[in-house]
Amino acid sequence: MSDDNKSQHILNTSSNLFGFCFVVFISLRALKISERSIIDECTALSMFLFISSCLLSFLSIRSKTNRSAFYERIADYVFLTGLLTLFITTVFVVFNVIQ
Repeated sequence: MSDDNKSQHILNTSSNLFGFCFVVFISLRALKISERSIIDECTALSMFLFISSCLLSFLSIRSKTNRSAFYERIADYVFLTGLLTLFITTVFVVFNVIQ
């Protein structure tokens, strides 16, 4: 498998997950659940990580210098961190660790 299009995949997936987190965040705020839980803080952190990953992968795609690989690698790590944050939040919600 070629790594040539990794940045494009990161950009697409992280933007979709950002949108999903945004809908969850706005729903929590609209239902006034955010005052009683820390789920909105976890979701906001995930949103920040996914939008950062989007920005870095975009810079990787647009860069014509040697920094392209650097941006791609950082975008990959930031994206993975966002996924882990979302996973841990989901596990905590499922097992009622956080309310």
